[in-house]
Amino acid sequence: PTLAESNLSNILSGSLDYIRTRGPANIEYLLDIPDEPIQVLLNETLFEWVIENLCKNATDAIGDKGRVILHAVQTDNHVIIDVEDTGKGIAKSKYKTIFKPGFTTKKRGWGLGLSLSKRIVESYHHGRIFVLSSDPGESTIIRVMLRK
Repeated sequence: PTLAESNLSNILSGSLDYIRTRGPANIEYLLDIPDEPIQVLLNETLFEWVIENLCKNATDAIGDKGRVILHAVQTDNHVIIDVEDTGKGIAKSKYKTIFKPGFTTKKRGWGLGLSLSKRIVESYHHGRIFVLSSDPGESTIIRVMLRK
């Protein structure tokens, strides 16, 4: 896939709007991004899918009521996107396992979403995706780092 200079702020906003209209009413979706646009080389279609998949997984991890927050910041060398949820959390022993094909906690899941997200981020965009932190029953943060 070809990468082109893209406005990440618009992609994050659009992806969250898409998830918000399809997600349950008991979940609050928030966007925490800088006022100025974040420009980065992306394949927009693939990267939108990654963000939507991460937000959908975050939504699925939340029980009765909760929150999904998309945070984005840029440093001199990187763009950092955090997808945070107030769901059930991930055991530390599973931090790497969740990105392997076939891993799922869902009754009707194939376990391909996070492995495809990892491939898109790391192979096509030369970035990193990993579990930054998770406190079972409190919150989980999945981090995506892209080079500028």
